[in-house]
Amino acid sequence: MHYKQQLIFSNLQNDYLQPTITRKYIKQVCEKYELKEITTHGFRHTHCSLFFESGATIKEVQERLRHSDVQTTVNIYAHVTQDNKEKTAKLFANHVGI
Repeated sequence: MHYKQQLIFSNLQNDYLQPTITRKYIKQVCEKYELKEITTHGFRHTHCSLFFESGATIKEVQERLRHSDVQTTVNIYAHVTQDNKEKTAKLFANHVGI
């Protein structure tokens, strides 16, 4: 049996909400707690960045974000993977004493 995954922003039936609704809720929370505003897509981007920083591969991120083609993930998040490459190179250089 296949179970539908729980969405982060969903209605009571676990179906997608219209972006204007999530935007309204996020704006209210940001105003109430005096937080810097973020968009719904900003949450997705932050999640992806943190996932990469935790060591996830491009393929894992592609599957998590449900991109049908890994190239979509690479094109959108290339800067994040570049940051990881630089961080990895620095770790290696420190390890071997360069």
